[in-house]
Amino acid sequence: MPKPTYRTLEEIQIRKEKLQSDIKQENDQIGILWRTLSAPQKANSKGELVANLIANSITAIDGFLLVRKLMKTYGYIFSRKKKK
Repeated sequence: MPKPTYRTLEEIQIRKEKLQSDIKQENDQIGILWRTLSAPQKANSKGELVANLIANSITAIDGFLLVRKLMKTYGYIFSRKKKK
């Protein structure tokens, strides 16, 4: 893909506005997909209720473990100087 060439500031401004609108549109699509993915599902039977409860529990535990691992690995970014 060739690099675009800009000759005026107006062309740059137009490109910037187009990129911002594209980013906003994609962000909206990601938000919609994320909400549908993380929305709790309604159960029609007791079996589905238990399955959904187990799935939600596993998701919560997985999220907790991910945050714990990230904090252990990259926690130094957020911590103050350690006292010895």
